[in-house]
Amino acid sequence: MLELGRLEDLPQDYRDALSAQNLVPLWPSLRAVLPPGQPRPNTRATAWSYQGLRPLLLQAGELTPIEKAERRVLVLANPGHGLEKMQASAAIYLGMQLLLPGEWAPSHRHTPNAVRMIVEGEGAYTTVDGEKCPMSRGDLILTPTGLWHEHGHDGSEPVVWLDVLDLPLVHYMEASYHIDGSRQTVQPGRGDRVHAHGGLLPTPMFEGARKAYPMLRYPWVEARAALLALAEDQPALDAVQLRYSNPATGGDALNILGFYALMLRPGQTLQLPARSPASVFHVIEGGLQAQIGDQAFALAEADTCCAPGYTPITLRNASPDAAAFVFIADESPLHRKLGVYETR
Repeated sequence: MLELGRLEDLPQDYRDALSAQNLVPLWPSLRAVLPPGQPRPNTRATAWSYQGLRPLLLQAGELTPIEKAERRVLVLANPGHGLEKMQASAAIYLGMQLLLPGEWAPSHRHTPNAVRMIVEGEGAYTTVDGEKCPMSRGDLILTPTGLWHEHGHDGSEPVVWLDVLDLPLVHYMEASYHIDGSRQTVQPGRGDRVHAHGGLLPTPMFEGARKAYPMLRYPWVEARAALLALAEDQPALDAVQLRYSNPATGGDALNILGFYALMLRPGQTLQLPARSPASVFHVIEGGLQAQIGDQAFALAEADTCCAPGYTPITLRNASPDAAAFVFIADESPLHRKLGVYETR
C-alpha cells in the first residue's frame, strides 16, 4: 500500500499559509476517512444492565421533578463515541425514560424520529398527533418526525420505556430542533385497531384523510403471537423474525431506522452475518448470550446491547424450555437509501 506523506513533513510556514485560508491537505488524513478494506467504526460493542440502571433511574425521579426535566431520561451512551455525545452508534440514540404516576411530559414535536419500546409498568400512554396510545410492556409506539407527542400516566406504578431515535444523524445534518406545544385534544380512532389484521387494509373511500403513519402503536401481544405462529408454521426456519412495517406502504415503520421482533427457540443459537449497519438488541422476555465480534455479553430480561456494523453476531438462548424474545433496532433503512448496505 502506498505510504502517504504526513502533515509534519510539510514546512510550518506552508501549513500556516494553508490555515490562514481555511485549507487542509487531504493526503495526511486520507486513510482516516477512507480506510483500506472496511470501515473502522467508533461504535463499540456495549451492554447496559437494566437491573444496574433501574435504581439510578428511579432515583432520578426523586431528585428531579418532571417540570424541571421535561423528559426524565438516562442516556445509554457508547464509550466509543464519547459519553458526552450521547449516542449508541453513528445514527442511533438510546435512552431509558421514567414517568411516575400522575405525571405529564408536555407536548412537543421535533425533527428526529423516535420510537418507544415499553420496558415495565402499566397505566401510561403517549398521545401522538391526537391519537392516544396505551403503553404496555413490549409495545412499540412511534413518534415520527414532526408529529406532536406527549406522555401521561394515570396508573399507580412507575413506567419505563426505551427511547430509540435517529438523533445523532439528524444532529450531524444540522437539522435537529424541537417546538413546544400545548396539551393535545384526543381524537377518536386507533390505528392499531384499524390495522390489526394482516392483509386487510381500509379502502380509500372509508379511510378518510390518508396519514403518512397510519399505525403508531404495535401491541406486543400481537407481535408475540405472530412470532409463535411463524415458529410453529415453519419449524425449519432459523431466524424467526418479523419487521415492524407501515401497513399503508409495506415499507419500514420509519424512514431512517429499522425495527424488528425476534424469537429464539429454547436452546437455539443464531448466527448473524457481518452487515454494514449497527444494531441494538433489547431483551423483552427471557435471556440470551450475545457474542459480538470478540466480546461476549450475558443479557437478562430488559437488558440492552449495541453492536457495531461489519461485525459478526451470535445470539444464544441458554434456556432449554423457554423462548427468548428480542426487540431489534438497526440502521438498515438508512444504509439502503444511501446505497452503502452490504453483508459480508
